[in-house]
Amino acid sequence: MSIIAFQGRPGAYSDLACRKARPGWQTLPCESFADAIQAVRDGRADLAMLACENSLAGRVPEIHALLPDAGLPIVGEHFQRVEHCLIGLPGTRIDDIKRIHTHPVALGQVRRLIESLGVKAQAAFDTAGAVELVAEWNRSEEAAVASELAAELNGLEVLRRNVEDADHNTTRFYIVSREAEWPEPDEAMTMTTLLFRVKNTPGALYQALGGFAQHAVNMTRLESYMLGGTFAATQFLMDVEGHPKQFALQEALKQLRTYCDDLKILGVYPVSPSRYSER
Repeated sequence: MSIIAFQGRPGAYSDLACRKARPGWQTLPCESFADAIQAVRDGRADLAMLACENSLAGRVPEIHALLPDAGLPIVGEHFQRVEHCLIGLPGTRIDDIKRIHTHPVALGQVRRLIESLGVKAQAAFDTAGAVELVAEWNRSEEAAVASELAAELNGLEVLRRNVEDADHNTTRFYIVSREAEWPEPDEAMTMTTLLFRVKNTPGALYQALGGFAQHAVNMTRLESYMLGGTFAATQFLMDVEGHPKQFALQEALKQLRTYCDDLKILGVYPVSPSRYSER
């Protein structure tokens, strides 16, 4: 059976993303992103699902640090809607709840729920892990915020669905593999992820990116971060629509290389239908 690794406990949103993107595959929970990457490297998993950005919380910094040296090409993307559920022991009344446990990011996404119930917010290491703790404690005053899948896997009850403050909470994931799986060049819906470092000269970034505008290549993401703890060198992670063997992107990359100290293609992969359906 094919296996896909993720960071988190069973029932985490990353687990749910794996099940949605690869139905029928076995999911492999890992303690960290690094462990999920290593699971693919050593053959314990065929793919890994790595959260890279969230519509509310922004980018996932750890992925920016790990992905460049992971040696695992990106072969796909997946968008997972985050639908928070209030979860407790079977038969729990909402009035019984005194504390809500979940990941710190999730706590920031359910402020209205916490305020309306007048309960204490407790940070946990993981949304699904919080559900496991509530099941272990077996006390009706303890509740968690997590996915419906986490409730099912732990034998708990969904007390209220869609308790998130915003209804557009979505996490984007990179799917990585040991081997690259580039689509054919004539495939219209293709995404390319690049990593590059511009030369430390005035106007270098402007010149480097000019080719994308000139050749009408749509840039969907551009993130910068420092290298080696210094303020002198900046690296960029970029997602663009198109295939490196298509003329427009090919020409844009030629100009980019002229003004770059380094350029690496991290993946060429099909665009998720969810990306366009939300436009």
